[in-house]
Amino acid sequence: MKRFIVFIFPALLCLPCLSGRTFSSPGGDSISRTVLFPENPDDTSVRTACYRIPSMAVAEDGTVVVAVDQRVPSCSDLRWNRDINIVVRRSTDGGRTWTAAERIVDFPEGISASDPSMISDAANGTLHLFYNYMDLDRAPGVYRFHRIESRDCGNTWSAPQDITDMVVPEEWEGDFMFITSGQGAVSPDGTLLHTLVNIDEGMHVVRSCDSGRTWELLPVPVRPADESKIIALSDSLWMLNCRVNGAGCRYVYYSTDRGASWTGGPDSSLSDPGCNAAVAEYALPSGPTLLLFVNATDSTERTALGLRRSLDGGKEWSRPFIINAGSSGYSDIAVLPSGDAVIVYERDGYSRMDATVIPCRMILGEYFLD
Repeated sequence: MKRFIVFIFPALLCLPCLSGRTFSSPGGDSISRTVLFPENPDDTSVRTACYRIPSMAVAEDGTVVVAVDQRVPSCSDLRWNRDINIVVRRSTDGGRTWTAAERIVDFPEGISASDPSMISDAANGTLHLFYNYMDLDRAPGVYRFHRIESRDCGNTWSAPQDITDMVVPEEWEGDFMFITSGQGAVSPDGTLLHTLVNIDEGMHVVRSCDSGRTWELLPVPVRPADESKIIALSDSLWMLNCRVNGAGCRYVYYSTDRGASWTGGPDSSLSDPGCNAAVAEYALPSGPTLLLFVNATDSTERTALGLRRSLDGGKEWSRPFIINAGSSGYSDIAVLPSGDAVIVYERDGYSRMDATVIPCRMILGEYFLD
């Protein structure tokens, strides 16, 4: 997870509380919102059923890169869809304006790429982008995992590297499994971290200790856990924030031995309907670790996308600030060098995807009732 240290003057920490919890622009703060996908909502000539599954990363120069599924014939997931591509849009002004959509992964019909996720590695300025791959003609139901990289802030991308055999035991072939969409993380010592879910065998952490050239699966499964997000609070303290279908809330696990063992369970304060979510570290010059968490906050329905903050490394969370009160799906969040945060999320029954910029004045002020 990329760490930007944010220097904020004390005066910005004392702002009036919001009386409501709905999307608004209180106190003169500018909350911008852009429809990212479809790029031209009124253009009915574009042959794409829907855009889904947002992933976001901030490159070394501050460029925001968003990658999503372009699901052409239908909105179905990977194993039932013969044409899914990965497209990106980029912003160089903090999420206010965006480049035109560019298709960066596009296989022939019958081969699909889905569920993008990214890791921004500040050590060498590399963006790693992962996706799940399936050849529905020659190997239907067999999941493979690819990685591509960009060393110029998302302008160009490498050819795909198949990392499946590095992280998947032979006996798993044919299992329902996937790398979690959204983002992975970077430990302070430079270890790259991500999560891989096998529906039958549990959720596992995967890691790279050589800047993404090789990967390994940590053998200890985490259960129950579906799509999960990992944060390295330190080299030896890792946190998992997990989707668990039917639980009505998130599950949170901690490891103090770099993934050799995990402890934790349900966090009733983080209501969740069973949906992919996102967590990001907001690094301050001093003081406690501030985390941001975004998800659909209803316990049963994918509605009411909300942003929470934690001032103690995820032990306690604020009540959510609601970004979108209606239909809300998958989401991702990234912190900019300015201290603002960008949230990308599905809405309106997966018919569109928005990008919203939350100013740092709100994040560090009293808008969140901790």
